[in-house]
Amino acid sequence: MKFQKNKYTSGVNGGMSRRSALKLSAGAAAATMIGAPALVRAQTGPIRIGNLTPMTGFLGTLGVFASKGAQLAAAEINAAGGVNGRMIEMMSEDSINPENGATKAQRMLERDGVDLILGEISSATALAISEVATRNEKLFMAVGPRSDVLRGGRCSPYMFCTDIPNTVMVNAVGTAMKNQGMVDGKKFFTLTADYVFGHDLLKAAKNFFDANNAELIGDELVATDVTDFSSFILKIRQAKPDVLALNLAGNQVTNFVKQYAEFGAPFPMIGFNLNTADAWAAGVGNLSGTWPTPWLDTVDTDATRGYVERFRAAYDGQTPENHSWISYNAVKIVAQAIAETGTAETPALIEYLESGAEFDLMKHRKGYFRADDHQLIQEAFSFSMKPDGSYDDVLNMLDLGPAVPGEGQPLEAIFPSGSECTL
Repeated sequence: MKFQKNKYTSGVNGGMSRRSALKLSAGAAAATMIGAPALVRAQTGPIRIGNLTPMTGFLGTLGVFASKGAQLAAAEINAAGGVNGRMIEMMSEDSINPENGATKAQRMLERDGVDLILGEISSATALAISEVATRNEKLFMAVGPRSDVLRGGRCSPYMFCTDIPNTVMVNAVGTAMKNQGMVDGKKFFTLTADYVFGHDLLKAAKNFFDANNAELIGDELVATDVTDFSSFILKIRQAKPDVLALNLAGNQVTNFVKQYAEFGAPFPMIGFNLNTADAWAAGVGNLSGTWPTPWLDTVDTDATRGYVERFRAAYDGQTPENHSWISYNAVKIVAQAIAETGTAETPALIEYLESGAEFDLMKHRKGYFRADDHQLIQEAFSFSMKPDGSYDDVLNMLDLGPAVPGEGQPLEAIFPSGSECTL
């Protein structure tokens, strides 16, 4: 299914048109008002967004951050006058698991009358919600799931993915590792989260190893409820890899790296997935190696500094992590699309999002959705740990690497082709 494209490309490279320019809100220096009084409104009444994200379980910490980011964006927009004068109503709930997430998505669309669904971190639950959105022909802004399959064989004309996918995470870490001489001819052992995200991440890792003369000598699947990793660490010791690579998710990473450090961390460790909150939870001295991220609170842009300041002011000094950032931006992207089209109707929003319109993501370069698979194309980063003794708090221990792709390279250089997606 394809909608007419390029109707809105006048906004590309020049930001949004004057009729829907973003204005500073009174309470937040970089918060934006969307729309203008002179615009003839195609719709009236509130814009209802159903926000589903895991707030319990192994992804719960990330989901709470995500919900805070989305709520902050909505609050800023409403404080500045809304979107074309329409307020945003955010209905936030715990998605829990695929079955529960799908049930709540159907209820939000059918009974509560939301205009769209926004959220989710679990790739498995995102797939379930996507099926509901597709049946109801409503937009689903998938904020945090990273499985390539969501942009590939299981894509949907109604789903747009805002986070970086697995292949990009592998490429971001892989680029840094190659620069350190840690790939060519090396033997890798991997631990993989045993659900769709982990399986997909392992596939991306294998592709990277094969393309760069590295050997995968062993992999162990890890259930999402595992907390004792001693048996896995024993298998790693027996395998004697050059590098241990983690394809884990949520608090799996935190639990493993703490236990691995207790066992003496016998082999260099890197990971192809890690979120800021889980890195902080690992604690000082436990985390090592190179890891991927779509964003950190230390990205050197005025937009990032402003967001960090506003988030801390809103949430008692708490530092935002990457899921708060992407959820905040997802709400702003939706608001920009509604302001430009004058409507919250799904066909018009899809047409706009597919048009090549650009979005400020608080990074060095703006992002845009690729029309062929609905992936938000953007920069990514790797990070490592600062030297011991150079920081006094876990919030300051992460050392952000340069953005990839590098300057002068097209943003799509690190993304999978999306060729398996048929919209």
